[in-house]
Amino acid sequence: MVVTQENVAVNGSRSFSPQEIADALRDRIRAGDLKAGDRLPTQADLAEEFGVERGAVRQALRVLQEAGLLTNVSKGSPPRIAEPAARTHGEPQPTMVALAPQLAEAFSAQDVRIDVVCHTAETLGLALGEPLRRIHEGRLRPQSIEVRILVPSREINLAFPVPVEGHGEDDSVHQRWLAMRNSGGQVLRHNLLALRATHRMEVNVTFRALPFTPPVKLYLLNGEEALLGYYMLERREEEYGSQTLDMYDVLGSQSLLFSFQRQAGQRDTAFVEESQKWFDALWETITTDLTLS
Repeated sequence: MVVTQENVAVNGSRSFSPQEIADALRDRIRAGDLKAGDRLPTQADLAEEFGVERGAVRQALRVLQEAGLLTNVSKGSPPRIAEPAARTHGEPQPTMVALAPQLAEAFSAQDVRIDVVCHTAETLGLALGEPLRRIHEGRLRPQSIEVRILVPSREINLAFPVPVEGHGEDDSVHQRWLAMRNSGGQVLRHNLLALRATHRMEVNVTFRALPFTPPVKLYLLNGEEALLGYYMLERREEEYGSQTLDMYDVLGSQSLLFSFQRQAGQRDTAFVEESQKWFDALWETITTDLTLS
């Protein structure tokens, strides 16, 4: 089973995480049990079905909305299943739409190498659910997996997220980001390293810390494809503990990913090669060892 950050309740009973709820609803959409235009059950009904609080249901619905599967999530009434998006070859897609199938294709290689520059590994961890499911189903059988991830250091003053009113004694915005970076990275690493025992694969997952805040996200897949997305800043509020954080932040899952492939021509080949050189130079020079804690 793919581990999520919260899948066991305090009392020991089974508890569904927002991602597991989203996965279950996504499976119903793919199976045709929920069709385009259909309304979902109410949040109260879904909370009762999965035995969770409504907050977990709302998080799951946001995941599905960011993946382009739901519409009208915040309109008050139950959201509807979205019409399938018409796609043009090479057209940029939101990260949550584009990344999972591209990763699944990359994992069809015998030796998988994924290099990533990102703000947290949360979106990457969610997108890896698709190739991991295919591996557990026996549809993908790589022999080795090498994943290298560059994320900002906890020691720097981040460019974002930051409080709208500036830094003060309360650094809750930074602590929220750090908790997301660490928990998302730990779950991702656990799920990949588990393949060593379950499928006897050679798996290595390494994180290193950047001394700056990356303004873009970059995914390099087997040295053959580069996916680039710009982090778009916006002002947003979010509940954190007992307070509401007013901050400038990004929703990485909504960033459009632009694909560059080696076989697509000289320009794309040069972009992939130079992106790989840039990543390798960062990895080998100014980045530092990172402990996710």
